[in-house]
Amino acid sequence: MADSRGGPLVLGIETSCDETGVGIVRGHTLLADAVASSVDEHARFGGVVPEVASRAHLEAMVPTIQRALKDAGVAASDLDGIAVTAGPGLAGALLVGVSAAKAYAYALGKPLYGVNHLASHICVDQLEHGALPEPTMALLVSGGHSSLLLAPDITADVRPLGATIDDAAGEAFDKIARVLHLGFPGGPVIDRYAREGNPDAIRFPRGLTGPRDPVYDFSFSGLKTAVARWIEAKRAAGEHVPVADVAASFQEAVVDVLTRKAVRACKDHGVDHLMIGGGVAANTRLRAMAQRRCEDAGITLRVPRPKLCTDNGAMVAALGAEMVARGRAASAWDLSADSSLPVTDPHVPGEPPAASPGHAHHAHGHDHVHEVSKDNLYS
Repeated sequence: MADSRGGPLVLGIETSCDETGVGIVRGHTLLADAVASSVDEHARFGGVVPEVASRAHLEAMVPTIQRALKDAGVAASDLDGIAVTAGPGLAGALLVGVSAAKAYAYALGKPLYGVNHLASHICVDQLEHGALPEPTMALLVSGGHSSLLLAPDITADVRPLGATIDDAAGEAFDKIARVLHLGFPGGPVIDRYAREGNPDAIRFPRGLTGPRDPVYDFSFSGLKTAVARWIEAKRAAGEHVPVADVAASFQEAVVDVLTRKAVRACKDHGVDHLMIGGGVAANTRLRAMAQRRCEDAGITLRVPRPKLCTDNGAMVAALGAEMVARGRAASAWDLSADSSLPVTDPHVPGEPPAASPGHAHHAHGHDHVHEVSKDNLYS
């Protein structure tokens, strides 16, 4: 539904974990990116507590949507569609977002698009660097996922090449930060300490890099255990633990494996672009090593700015706008959250059932009373 104003106007809702994100985009242009984080509420537990996250989403949803609309300078009635993360993620948290999206879409008479969290992380780069090349090779690294994906069509054809078989990269960062008593979340603090350390001080293992190991899969459990045991041995001997050197050496091991496998996947599949997304893509060492290795291999690297790498509503809106622009089918009104939605399903299509009289699912056909109440509530 591209128009002379620059493409579809879509609102996206993201609640897969502990961030309540609401973004608004017009085509490939970001208009608003409102986020309410509950990370502080989880910090004392050393990780995300699903029930705490779900309750935080409930409280933050309406104010965050209102803030996004205000920031974008648009009325909800102007929207061409509403997109929401349908999975994967925490089931309860996803349900809050899906329920809100369905309510807004139904009341406004707008099409609803349930989209995939991982595909959204890829599509968000369009807001930074323009249309994605086809195919795109994507390395997604976050607290819950470390994946290598080949995307010939981000709206319909995403192919998994490799994934983490145990702890994702972000989980490993959190666990090592906990062992070092650095707090939660671990990614930013490890990155910060690592800048003052020597990445070659300690040679930690590189998981799944042997000649008989899966070429594109990742494993960080052995690395996490090796680092924890090294720290424990130092403490047991009464020796000082060089936190900066441990952080730098651990980070180097993670980043080395991630970038090495991603560049190999590009070479093996003849793809000359690599996109890196997900929360760990904000890591400064990952960005630097990926840039150097991609330049050496003649590969163009695309990494969104750090704020767009972490979970946000803008990425969901970006994929939703692409769905609208390419004429993909909207989701049905019985759309449900799927905590294990496979990345091979970039969105959850389905023709909405025939609307009851006075509640048509499209922008036209509402009865007069509904039109008046809609304007009062959402304009």
